[in-house]
Amino acid sequence: MNRRDRALELLRRHPELAGLAAFPFDFDLGRAEHCEAVRLASGSALRAVAGDDTGGTFFLCSNGEVLHASSEGETGLVGDSVDEALEVLIGLPGWRDYIDADLEPDSAQMTAVVARTEDGIRSSYAAQLDVDRSRLLAGLGLRQLPQAELIQRLHRSLRRTEPDFVLLNADEGCAYALLGRLPRPPLWHAVLAPGQADLAMVRSDQARWADIAADPARRATLLRAAQYDRQTADLPFLRSLLRAEAALGHTEELRLAAVLVGLQGYAEDHEVIQSLRQANPDVSYGLGGFPEAAEDLSGWASGFDDSNYGLEPADEDEFTWAELARRQGRTELARVILLRLLDDAGPRDAPLLGHLAWHLARLGDFFQAARARKLHACLQDDPQKRGASLLSLASLQRRAGDVEAAWSSLQRAVAELDGPLPTPPMDQLALDLDLPEQDRRTLTWRGLQLGHRAAEEYFLVARAAAAAGLSAAATAALAGGNAVLGTLTSPPDGLGKLADAVTEELEGSACVRPVVLPEERHQ
Repeated sequence: MNRRDRALELLRRHPELAGLAAFPFDFDLGRAEHCEAVRLASGSALRAVAGDDTGGTFFLCSNGEVLHASSEGETGLVGDSVDEALEVLIGLPGWRDYIDADLEPDSAQMTAVVARTEDGIRSSYAAQLDVDRSRLLAGLGLRQLPQAELIQRLHRSLRRTEPDFVLLNADEGCAYALLGRLPRPPLWHAVLAPGQADLAMVRSDQARWADIAADPARRATLLRAAQYDRQTADLPFLRSLLRAEAALGHTEELRLAAVLVGLQGYAEDHEVIQSLRQANPDVSYGLGGFPEAAEDLSGWASGFDDSNYGLEPADEDEFTWAELARRQGRTELARVILLRLLDDAGPRDAPLLGHLAWHLARLGDFFQAARARKLHACLQDDPQKRGASLLSLASLQRRAGDVEAAWSSLQRAVAELDGPLPTPPMDQLALDLDLPEQDRRTLTWRGLQLGHRAAEEYFLVARAAAAAGLSAAATAALAGGNAVLGTLTSPPDGLGKLADAVTEELEGSACVRPVVLPEERHQ
């Protein structure tokens, strides 16, 4: 028996204790089924172990934590183990009354709330509440702790729900809201905190400069901390960070480091930055508009600062924090920042959805990236843009393992791209080149990079469909890829090799009939 969760085993072995847990303490082993399919965003294991009379469910997480999900789409941790959760649930019957206020321990307000809640329970349905509580706690070998301590523990657990215990509707992918209205620090606090700690360290210990300067993720986070806490004495180590960033070429951190150094306006820094620009074209591009005269350095930095940076982290773009969290290796923190943006996106947020699809794919969450891209495609009025978005959607769905959806999106993408031209400019271009009417659509996308992407996706979908046993889709996708490939004017060699490889794989698997490749590809 797991020592941390022994109470759950005792409830399963002793029906009289399980009955008390179910009533009046609303932890019912017989209700261990949620109203909808759910999963953790992290992919970690989740198992329903009990429910309550409101339709909520208690889930056991992989490391023993207990997560409560309401029937109204809210969720929150209630304990680090079943034993700790039951100490809270039994010690605080009516515990939901304590999740919407930041009660001070042992305060008159807290005492009044607890008294009102428990008096209401005693008078309405559990006159023997105190006797039942003592009996159940004793039977489970749990502690009867002061209620102020239990409320504090409950609040700590609820505040830990994000980022590691974000619950999703399994079908749609939408995240549950956080349970309760406790004040919580914004997520950027957690992202910026390591940089703030490093900033304090380098200000007191020069020996640590080299370690931080050699670590791109720590360097980036420290630069953000220095952006919001500017001190002139930071100039020496900011110079070292600038040189380290210049070795990577054109990065956002390069610009930020150059601005923070340049704001102080020293001629020697102008000379250093100019030499870095001359040594690396990427650095020169990243620091566009750099002044020739040293006396203009601070003005250039100030202008760049005003248009790109600020002094308040709360005003920073959420994508900045998501990317920093990803670079720090904190995948769940990055994911929850992006998911909250996705869940709040509306019909005017097409650009935002495109960015979300890219960032979620970069994070490796192809399911959520496909969700964002699907919404993005729906908001495109132009058939060309909608087709391009659907093509990206097909790729994401394939990588998420939904081959049938990928095949459907790919067919829709090509249908959109092959549809009527939305505007005359491309028609005029075709006329200028004296192309026949039937070839003008080819110019608009098959002759561009989009055509290469479509052909590649056809072959990759064919491979995935064959692996999934979808022989009809595999055959059709292979044929479609060959058809598109045959219309491309200058297909890259790699595309032809991919077509050959997929054809050979499918023929060898006996999943599809052999398909003759276009002769044009071998010329």
